[in-house]
Amino acid sequence: MFYKLVYFLFSSYKRHPKIIPHSLLLIIIGIFLTLAAGKLYQIWDDDPDRGAIAINNGTFNESYSTPVYLDQGWSESDSLWFYNTTQGSALLPYDFLLALQQANSNEKFLSNRNIDRFRYLPQKATFFNPDALPVGFVKETYQGKDYVGLTCAACHTAQINYKGQAVRIDGGPSMANMPLFMTELVNALTAALEGDKQQTFVKNVLALDNDYDTKDEVIADLNIWLERRKLYNTVNKSHIKYGYARLDAFGRIYNRVLQHVINKKQLATLLALTTLPNNKRLLTDSEIDNVLEGINETIIQDDQFAQILNRLQSSKPGYPGLGLKQMLYVRDKIFNEPNAPVSYPFLWDIAQSDYVQWNGLASNAGVGPIGRNTGEVIGVFAIIDWQDSPSGFKLSSLLTGQKHKKKHVNFKSSVDLINLQRLEAHLRKLKSPKWPAMLGKIDPVKARKGRLIYAKRCQSCHELIDREDADRLVTAKMMDIKKTGTDPAMAINSVSYSGKSGNFMHTYQGTDVGDVIIAETAPVAQILTSVTKGVVATPDADKWFIRRWADWAYTLAMSFTQNKIKASVKSGNYNPDTTANPYNSLLAYKARSLNGIWATAPYLHNGSVPTLYDLLLPVKKPGDPENGEYRPDTFMVGSREFDPVKVGFKSRGYNGFKFTTSRLGNRNTGHQYGNPLNRQERYELIEYLKTL
Repeated sequence: MFYKLVYFLFSSYKRHPKIIPHSLLLIIIGIFLTLAAGKLYQIWDDDPDRGAIAINNGTFNESYSTPVYLDQGWSESDSLWFYNTTQGSALLPYDFLLALQQANSNEKFLSNRNIDRFRYLPQKATFFNPDALPVGFVKETYQGKDYVGLTCAACHTAQINYKGQAVRIDGGPSMANMPLFMTELVNALTAALEGDKQQTFVKNVLALDNDYDTKDEVIADLNIWLERRKLYNTVNKSHIKYGYARLDAFGRIYNRVLQHVINKKQLATLLALTTLPNNKRLLTDSEIDNVLEGINETIIQDDQFAQILNRLQSSKPGYPGLGLKQMLYVRDKIFNEPNAPVSYPFLWDIAQSDYVQWNGLASNAGVGPIGRNTGEVIGVFAIIDWQDSPSGFKLSSLLTGQKHKKKHVNFKSSVDLINLQRLEAHLRKLKSPKWPAMLGKIDPVKARKGRLIYAKRCQSCHELIDREDADRLVTAKMMDIKKTGTDPAMAINSVSYSGKSGNFMHTYQGTDVGDVIIAETAPVAQILTSVTKGVVATPDADKWFIRRWADWAYTLAMSFTQNKIKASVKSGNYNPDTTANPYNSLLAYKARSLNGIWATAPYLHNGSVPTLYDLLLPVKKPGDPENGEYRPDTFMVGSREFDPVKVGFKSRGYNGFKFTTSRLGNRNTGHQYGNPLNRQERYELIEYLKTL
């Protein structure tokens, strides 16, 4: 479309040079050349191994040769561009992570052995990744400073090991343990402020000769970033241990949004209402005044929230000196516990799907993918520079309903909208992986029998998709949580979690059943929608004025013109939205297409079943015979060693994360549509599933 526009303007200029200003033509051509150069730049990194490296005696005693790739429609350069394209995330200053040592050793935090321990994927240096960051870790530049952030690939690139060989799967669910990574990152940053480690850290940062010139600058920023990451961990502490291969991403996104939306008055009220189990107030009025002294009225920024956290824990006169347990009482008043971890979803066919997320929260029509991905970047450490500003026309204020407010929240941030659009477009070429020969041949006789079982028991919800069809459309079949019977925590949290709406209070927001007015305490789903609208309506602050708005217009235009998904009613058996319950339809889970299902263990939305064979077993109930076959109540997670018979990862015989299915959030109940298949029929169905 843009190419046609340039051709049209150039032709019109030749015919009517007085009508088309020369300067406008040059600006448009300049932008066109920039975009064209960006397209060419995408193919410059074409390392034949896609940066992958072999690991010897890694975590859980795994060793594997250099991983190979399957044919998923992406070339070497396609994979590497996906791994190394920033989306606006800023976990830490770039030099800090390069220089950082582990808390209890002199080994670099980014060492391959340590990265493998978190189950992220180590890489060698390539053109786009000169410092050999792991898959999905990338340099981000914002407002003249360099950061390291996360890309989609960190959570959506899988690896399967089998007898010393390895296969990388683009768009597959990661095995990563992000909470463990974040805990040990804070430990390492804390250690870097102490003794010899401080001296070594400062020396290593200054030697990089990038953003820092003096020791004082390094130490000042180290303190700031340590407090930010401690704040993140405190806010997102959960009694449900995630372990490997899953994350409560929505719970964490919700909390990040609430942190940046709440205003000072609302926060003061919540602090005053925080009580101990005996109903005694946790904080006095004078302590609250001291804690909130000097804090912004309309928007509380990252550093100010970290300052509040420090003051709450301070034992200085006038401050409350809260311990961890007491801090969690405060957390629970302001935020919501992210206690419903889910498996990282696979990304193939996502661009062809009508609704995405486990409970169909996000429509994929129009600019929906940009809004969805904006929320994701906010959750993974986007720099949020929101400030209150005087009233006046702003597109973001109009779209978020703030036009009648005395002050408006602007939405300046590090979120890279144009790259989000490019990444989404890039995923349209990604195909599901085919069962590799290294895992053994598929038995065609068993697979044919399994095909009939699938047609009878599975296909009404899990429709068959042709991975080669460029015009394929994947329809989410939604199933009410009571009907499917699987763990309801994620779906319930998405609807029931609420928080203070700050400047969005008494603004209007559309739903499928009519407009609603956002209350002072509102569903976080409403607040998140307003936030993503505001960010999407705000051009990139890092670009000069004309380029900023031209890129923004281009991003939205491409989102509409390239996206073939149209707005539609959800399919399936679920309770519809009503005026009394406008988010009722979210109390459901979608039946996804099963292309590449063999590569996406553990199973169910919360990763509570280790293999496909186990998924086809019943859950043991009181009174069931002891000698029957049932889904395991406990199993190990973390190994990438594959079981091609039951189809899933090794779940016994090593010291990984022990998954226990007894608690809400971890339950392995429901989806018992494999019953009453006998053992032979289960394996026949599995053999067919390998062919998808």
